[in-house]
Amino acid sequence: MKKMQLVLVGNGMAGIRTIEELLKLGPDLYDITVFGAEPHGNYNRILLSPVLAGEMSLPEIMLNDLDWYRDKGITLHAGCKVTKIDRARRRVIAEADDGSATEAGYDRLLLATGSTPFIPPIPGRELRGVLGYRDIADTEAMIDAAGKYRHAVVIGAGLLGLEAANGLMLRGMDVTVVHLGEWIMERQLDEAAAGMLQASLEAKGMKFLLARDTEALLPASGEGEARVGAVRFRDGAEIPADLVVVAAGIRPNYALAESAGLYCGSGRVRGIHVSDTLQTVTDPRVYAVGECVAHRGVAYGLVAPLFEQGKVCANHLANLGIGRYEGSVTSTKLKVTGIDVFSAGEFGGGPDTEEIVLHDRQGGVYKRLVLRDSRIVGSVLYGDTADGAWYFQLMKERQDIHELRDHLMFGHSFASTRLGDAGHKGENRAASMPDGAEVCGCNGVCKGTIVKAIKEQGLFSLDEVKKHTKAASSCGSCTGLVEQLLASTVGGAYQAVGTRDKPVCGCTEHSHKVVREAIVKHRLTTREAVFGTLNWKAPDGCEKCRPAINYYLISSFPHEAKDDPQSRFINERAHANIQKDGTYSVVPRMWGGLTTPSELRAIADAAEKYQVPTVKVTGGQRIDLLGVKKEDLPAIWADLNAAGMVSGHAYGKSIRTVKTCVGAEHCRFGTQLAMDMGVKLERMLFDMYAPHKVKLAVSGCPRNCAEAGIKDVGVIGVDSGYELYVGGNGGIKTEVAQYLCKVGSDEEVMEYAGAFLQLYREEGWYLERTCHYLERVGLDHVKARVVADGDSRRALHARLLDALKDARDPWQTSREGDRLRQFIPLALEA
Repeated sequence: MKKMQLVLVGNGMAGIRTIEELLKLGPDLYDITVFGAEPHGNYNRILLSPVLAGEMSLPEIMLNDLDWYRDKGITLHAGCKVTKIDRARRRVIAEADDGSATEAGYDRLLLATGSTPFIPPIPGRELRGVLGYRDIADTEAMIDAAGKYRHAVVIGAGLLGLEAANGLMLRGMDVTVVHLGEWIMERQLDEAAAGMLQASLEAKGMKFLLARDTEALLPASGEGEARVGAVRFRDGAEIPADLVVVAAGIRPNYALAESAGLYCGSGRVRGIHVSDTLQTVTDPRVYAVGECVAHRGVAYGLVAPLFEQGKVCANHLANLGIGRYEGSVTSTKLKVTGIDVFSAGEFGGGPDTEEIVLHDRQGGVYKRLVLRDSRIVGSVLYGDTADGAWYFQLMKERQDIHELRDHLMFGHSFASTRLGDAGHKGENRAASMPDGAEVCGCNGVCKGTIVKAIKEQGLFSLDEVKKHTKAASSCGSCTGLVEQLLASTVGGAYQAVGTRDKPVCGCTEHSHKVVREAIVKHRLTTREAVFGTLNWKAPDGCEKCRPAINYYLISSFPHEAKDDPQSRFINERAHANIQKDGTYSVVPRMWGGLTTPSELRAIADAAEKYQVPTVKVTGGQRIDLLGVKKEDLPAIWADLNAAGMVSGHAYGKSIRTVKTCVGAEHCRFGTQLAMDMGVKLERMLFDMYAPHKVKLAVSGCPRNCAEAGIKDVGVIGVDSGYELYVGGNGGIKTEVAQYLCKVGSDEEVMEYAGAFLQLYREEGWYLERTCHYLERVGLDHVKARVVADGDSRRALHARLLDALKDARDPWQTSREGDRLRQFIPLALEA
């Protein structure tokens, strides 16, 4: 059977996704020809921002390289722009970058010409240094400018504008964001959430000028090639601008279709008008998908609707004829310069709606749910977006939330537990989702599809799940949920993205997993042995791999491998925290948050003697001496040591603090001796190094005054003993600790907590917090090793005690630290 000819105009995400879907349904129906104006394969346009920021490279964002087209038998004309469609002859005419012409005939034509940046008619927009932000060429031009110039102005405070501003700022430019609206990202956020986001970005150095109308872009004086030099506003004010990035929105790119006589509408909604089968309303042989399309009066700019269109279009191109695209209910889950935001539906509210609002400005969390007739019709989240998918599912399904109302704001896990349908409080959020719940909004992939693929295809990595299901392959905001599904399905066999497959650094092709396994297998105890065994490219390594290898060596063989101070970061080398002005902070240890008058006098004397400008109580119940000069560090250490005080390790990838409440020692609500328990734990763990910093807390009763629920290990006293929680994190993105088990005695607390921390020390990758370790291996894996298997638990605890038996104060770098034996648990004395 002779194949039909299919021509795709546009080599972007929407068009190629349609081709991928078509190849699944009818791999032998068409000879496929693709025209792309850019000289590249298909890449993830969403990830241009990380490229600009220097976090990713262009090869890393490629979705389909040139080999993919060849392997699929697809003819690709890259760097070749289609200039005319001859519908009478069914041919397209294109012009390549070198000026040569190319033609191709079609039986079916698919238009996916995307969108173009909207550049307002501002005088001076033709000046050199004025750019849109849409493709690789724009990104490369911005990177080049950042290396030569200082002042950048971004016009437009939508997502694209903020990501451009962040990337340029990270590359050293002084960046001002100019916006016509009253608040930033007004299409995705309400005013309250936008204000919180703006404050966070301003703290990082980004500047904003809101409600400003740009009048003109002015040339730089003395520039022979008329380069932009300033921006002038309607009120006459001017600011310097060596680079202007215009991110004021996009417009459907329908010019080619319109020139071919295809109906592209008029007035407010322009674009290639298509039916529910994605056929153009003018010519049924011509299909269109993506941002160039207008469907039922709506043009979509998000990835998820475009991929939904691609599925339906492929169904009809494959002659199946059963798919219908009826529009999309959209949500937006974004990571704006590292800050999570989410919005969906009518988040602006209205006269017939009501709102539930949680606004914790200091904690960096904002949640606003908009309800109509006991149904969610809109939501906006800032900071904590973990339940965005759940709210969106409730909204799409129009579920009556009357019974959930009192618990909605506290999230899916809390509401499910309260209503008796989700198991215990430590349950994995993804594992508790129903199979039909959507995990990846961009690609419309539900939980059941992902789990089935993991089981049937034997998938063990995030990249494999992306390849087989497309989940997490677009914007990446669902990556955490997909990783949870992997961890809960395959347990410890799963290795998270960036750890199993990604090299430790540019010096090697080996991952953290491979390096650590090689150290243990071959009993390597020196950095040189690791480099030689694994054929390291750089003979001395680099600032990324040296600290990691040093940790793996001393944690694997604590009494054989020698700690290398030069393979530690500056804070660990100086045994103090470097501050932005070049001075240091010193934190003496206060066991369990307890101190004495003599210790306080010693701290006061040191502060006066060394003219310490700031003395502060930390969140971990310690005293921080801020502003110590580097040359004074040895002397202040010696004075504090002489007073019997030791390092608080506030600078290291190590045990930091054990925070306590006053417990049953003093509190009338206390059920257990929290301070006593905290001191025991801290003394047991003194000088314990780990993949990352480790914090503990002990609360004497369920009122949890010590905030044990957001610590790496949290201990909460109850009438009959203690509840243990693990994997909490009170940092930039708060992670609530997961319930591990209940124990009955102080000794069991120390054994179980110690076993968990040793398991983390042995299996965690360097710079991986306990919460991320748990995401990677799964709580079930930890419970199997620490709770269910007593022999395993006792062995882990014994290895921890053995590793710490030579614990010493790092401030005493010239002594053996025998005086500190009083701080080693009595169990080690034997």
